[in-house]
Amino acid sequence: MSPLFESPADICRALAERARAARLAANLSQQGLAERSGVSLGTLKRFERSGAASLEAVARIALALRMEAGFEKLFQPPRFTSLDDVIAAPRKRQRGTKT
Repeated sequence: MSPLFESPADICRALAERARAARLAANLSQQGLAERSGVSLGTLKRFERSGAASLEAVARIALALRMEAGFEKLFQPPRFTSLDDVIAAPRKRQRGTKT
């Protein structure tokens, strides 16, 4: 985990703080962003206060703020820089183990 974050809650709170800052920079009220994103006002308020929201709600907020570009980097497979890296990489798994 990144040294900037100690827990998943820290990640969520930091994301919520950045979303709130982007909303204010766009000169939008919470009600305005809720309407624009299709997220309920209560969900938006809870997200900005605590970072708690579904992934779909966060994606809707990001789209409404035109900040969705970061999602494409989430869970990207590693990029190889040489043939040796490709050969050394573990095979792509099709399913997990039972444990």
